[in-house]
Amino acid sequence: MTPIQIPLDLEGTDPEEAAPPTGPDDRERLARVALTRLAEPGDLTVGQWIAELGAARLLRTIETGGKPPGATAARLARYRVRAPGLDPAADLERVRALGGRFVIPGDPEWPTQLDDLGPARPIGLWTTGAASLRLLALRSVAVVGARACTAYGAHVAGELAAGLAERGWVVVSGAAYGIDAAAHRGALAVGGPTVSILACGIDIAYPRGHTELIRRISQQGLLVSELAPGEHPNRFRFVLRNRVIAALTRGTVVVEAALRSGALSTARRARDLNRLTCGVPGPVTSELSGGVHALLRSGAATLVTDAAEVVELVGGIGGDLARPQQGPVLPWDVLPPEARRVLEALPAAADGAPVEAVVRAAGLPPDEVLHRLYELASLGFAERSGAHWRTARRRRGDPPG
Repeated sequence: MTPIQIPLDLEGTDPEEAAPPTGPDDRERLARVALTRLAEPGDLTVGQWIAELGAARLLRTIETGGKPPGATAARLARYRVRAPGLDPAADLERVRALGGRFVIPGDPEWPTQLDDLGPARPIGLWTTGAASLRLLALRSVAVVGARACTAYGAHVAGELAAGLAERGWVVVSGAAYGIDAAAHRGALAVGGPTVSILACGIDIAYPRGHTELIRRISQQGLLVSELAPGEHPNRFRFVLRNRVIAALTRGTVVVEAALRSGALSTARRARDLNRLTCGVPGPVTSELSGGVHALLRSGAATLVTDAAEVVELVGGIGGDLARPQQGPVLPWDVLPPEARRVLEALPAAADGAPVEAVVRAAGLPPDEVLHRLYELASLGFAERSGAHWRTARRRRGDPPG
C-alpha cells in the first residue's frame, strides 16, 4: 500500500513501543483527517484504537501493514481499501479555502461533552462559520422531527426555535426537510445563531433544495460534519450523525415523529447520555405525532409546549423558570366563595328577584345573603331595584357574564 504522506517522524521506531501524542499537533491532526476518510462515523473499533495508540500511530500501523490490538484481517482490509490516494493536507487546504477548519479533541474549540460518546466520539469535526463550536454548544438545544411534517409541526418548530434564540439559546438540527428546516429558519428569523450537523461533507449542499438555507446557516452560525470534504450522505450516515446532535446539546426536543422516525434515535441517544429529552404533543389522530406520544407515555421525554418550558428544563436551576400557564383572571375571581354563590343566585332579568328567592337559590342565611348583596353592589356586580335584586347590567368593556 502506498504510504500516506504525513510527517509522522516515527522512522526507526517500533510502532508497538512509540507513545501516542499527548495533545493535538500537526501530525495528529493530519492523521485524524486521513482517518475520517478511512472509517465511517461512530466506528467503535477505530475509536478504541485511537484511544490506545493515538491517531498518528494508528494510521502508520495500518499503512505499514501492522495490526492494531484485536484487529482482524477482514476489518483491516475494509480500511486499507480506502487508503490509496489519500491526501489529508489537500483536504485541510480545501476546507480552509471555504473558510472552514478541522477541530479535534484537545483543541480550544472542541466541545468536551462529545467525549461522553466514548469510543463513538467523532475522530474530528469539519466546520465552517465564524463562531466557536465549543461556545455555541454550551447553551444549545436540539430541535428535531419528521421530514414530511405537517403545517402544525413546521409552525411549532419555527416558533419554538425563535423563542429559544430570543432567550439566548442556540438551536441545533440537521438541515433536512421538514422540522429541521423550520427550526433553523425560526432561529435565523430572529437573528439567532444556529448549528447544522450534516451527514455529508461541509462543502456539499444537501438537500439541494436547501442550498440557500445552508448558506445562511454558515453565515449566521455553523455547519459541522464528521465526514471529509466531498463525501455524500447515505441512510446510515443520517442515523449516525444523530448521536452527535444528542451529545453536543443540553437537551433534545422532538416536535413531530412517527413511530419509526429517525428523530426518535436522537431522543434515545440523548436519554442514554443523560441529556434532557422533550416532546411536543400533537393531534392524537396524527400518525406523525405517534412517536412523540409514545416517548411521553413511556416517561422517556417531558412534555413541553413552548420555548419557556424547554429553557426551564435545560437552563439553570431556579433561574430559568417558565411562567405558570393559566387562563385570564376575571373580576369575580377575587370574590370570596360566599359572594360568588350569591352572585350566581341572582337573576339577570330586568325585574330581578326578592331577597327571599336569592336566599333559597344561594342556600345561605338571610343575613349573610343581604350582607353579600350590598358588597356585590358596591363592587358593581349587583343592582337593587326596589325590593328586588339582579346582576348588574354589563358595562362597556366588561367581560361577558
